[in-house]
Amino acid sequence: MNELDDLIPSWLTLPDVARVLDVEVSRVRRLIDEGELVAVRRGDPVVRSVPADLLLDGDIAPHLGGTITVLRDGGFEDEELLRWLFTEDETLPGRPIDHLRRGQRGEVRRRAQALAF
Repeated sequence: MNELDDLIPSWLTLPDVARVLDVEVSRVRRLIDEGELVAVRRGDPVVRSVPADLLLDGDIAPHLGGTITVLRDGGFEDEELLRWLFTEDETLPGRPIDHLRRGQRGEVRRRAQALAF
């Protein structure tokens, strides 16, 4: 998991995500199960954590759920999906997550769909 820690400097536990979104922890678990958010097990002790950049202004980053669905449909596991979202892409330019946070989903989704083939 060290590579993810290098790419993603800030993580939130599920209770922290619940506080940011102003919902119960059970709702955060459902958002993860429904593919609106991604959590991986990390840390010591090991707990499910969500990258802080998946949240924006007290909500989930725009277009994140659909992008997660496209990547999962393309065969990505959660760690691979996060690696892709948080890795710099010179042709975008920048990280796919930064484009989603700005509401720019088009090129990110095209690239995600292309990865599925």
